[in-house]
Amino acid sequence: MDHLFKTGQATHAQEKPAWGAVLAMSLGVFSLVTAEFLPASLLTPMAADLSVTEGAAGQAVTATAVIGMLTSLLISAATRRIDRRIVLLAFSFLLIASNLLVALAANLPLLLVGRALLGIALGGFWTMSAAVTMRLVPQAQVPRALSIIFCGVSAATILAAPVGSFLGGIIGWRGVFLIAAALGAVTLIVQFATLPHMASAGMARMRTLADVLIRPGIGIGMIAAMLVFTGHFAFFTYIRPFLETVTGVGLSTVSAVLLGFGIANFLGTLLAGRLLQHSLRLTLMAMPLLIGGLGLSLVVLGTEPMAVFVMVGLWGLAFGAVPVAWSTWLTRTVPDEAETAGGLLVAAIQLAIAMGAAAGGAILDVSGVSGVFAAGSAILLVAALMILFGIRTRTAAAVACP
Repeated sequence: MDHLFKTGQATHAQEKPAWGAVLAMSLGVFSLVTAEFLPASLLTPMAADLSVTEGAAGQAVTATAVIGMLTSLLISAATRRIDRRIVLLAFSFLLIASNLLVALAANLPLLLVGRALLGIALGGFWTMSAAVTMRLVPQAQVPRALSIIFCGVSAATILAAPVGSFLGGIIGWRGVFLIAAALGAVTLIVQFATLPHMASAGMARMRTLADVLIRPGIGIGMIAAMLVFTGHFAFFTYIRPFLETVTGVGLSTVSAVLLGFGIANFLGTLLAGRLLQHSLRLTLMAMPLLIGGLGLSLVVLGTEPMAVFVMVGLWGLAFGAVPVAWSTWLTRTVPDEAETAGGLLVAAIQLAIAMGAAAGGAILDVSGVSGVFAAGSAILLVAALMILFGIRTRTAAAVACP
């Protein structure tokens, strides 16, 4: 048993928690997700300045997602012999380079190259985030550390779009991306000062993806996670048309509802650590069950603005715990190959985002936005059943080396 979990990812390098490094990781998430979301609020001036259609400029988002998915599958094997501190710092450097290239882009191809660099940084960072967190804090504090890191996502969700839009009207869209580059530079400095050296075990290879996926419970877990995120993004992608056509509210109210969702999501992320300490399996199952129930309730009560505002807030609160819960599941069930499993989970989520938006659009054309919400609810309820009957939350000790 001396060689148990030879990769070293299952053991915790820190007897004392390195909270400074955890906060640096959270700042990294905030900077990356902020850069990811900026085109959504700046698409119109970007398209006009580059003399392309808004649809063409929107491919900046597609480029980031596609490259991020590919990176998540390849990065662990490609960097298997490199100190994890160096790899994470390289992602922050790519973040800076991406934002600078976008800010200075004279045409659409250069803009897409810049966004592709962001995709590498995003996909790589998310792939390694859970495995690195396991090495920064003791095992009992991993859920808390993950919730702190994911607070960066929630903060970016709240701030990126409205602040980007506001600043874009004052200093232009290029100036906003220059500020994002400066934020990336601050992130790089903080991470350089706080991240410890974390030697790579050098074990991950492309075959490891298949080896991890065929372990008992892992494949069904990845499918369940994909269904949860598919159902959520079917909702979230089309929440504005629902509010405008079903609830019948104006743009200012839509903005207020979305802000409420973001704030509730932030609070849900903060509360996730406590929920997970109580029961990981219950949290994994209860959140999609609650969101699915809220989706069906929105279909029934969607014409009542106050009820919709409350339900969207509860939806945001519930979803705040979802990414933290799945990352915690990963660290507990595949501790010896957390990076590889993280890559699979990131790829599943990226695919779910695309599937949720695409399927939602197809259903929208056939049966309207209420049909999208009903279908999203059904997907989430199926996911909850899969979790109930098929998900394991214990460490898979059987994978240890003899």
